[in-house]
Amino acid sequence: MHTLYDSDAFTVTHLLAAAETASDNEAQADDGKPVLMRHGFEIVDKRAGKEIYLDGSWAELFQQRLAEWQRNTPTQEELEDTLAQYAELATLPLYVH
Repeated sequence: MHTLYDSDAFTVTHLLAAAETASDNEAQADDGKPVLMRHGFEIVDKRAGKEIYLDGSWAELFQQRLAEWQRNTPTQEELEDTLAQYAELATLPLYVH
């Protein structure tokens, strides 16, 4: 797990698959059945108290956005506007344990 961005409004965390050494993105579950290993991104909207987890094709699209940001560094306002668009999809309330 890697925190990629943290501000007063948002946190973006990259969560990696548990078994990175698995071949062809597959691993074995405790019962021996194959499990698809996937990475994803968690975006937390601190203002709204909600979070969204992007995996699969959503994670791939977000990864492309990150690569674009590395080539052309956005302003903090541009970055947070983009995160706000993703956060609009958030339906999971954030609970602090």
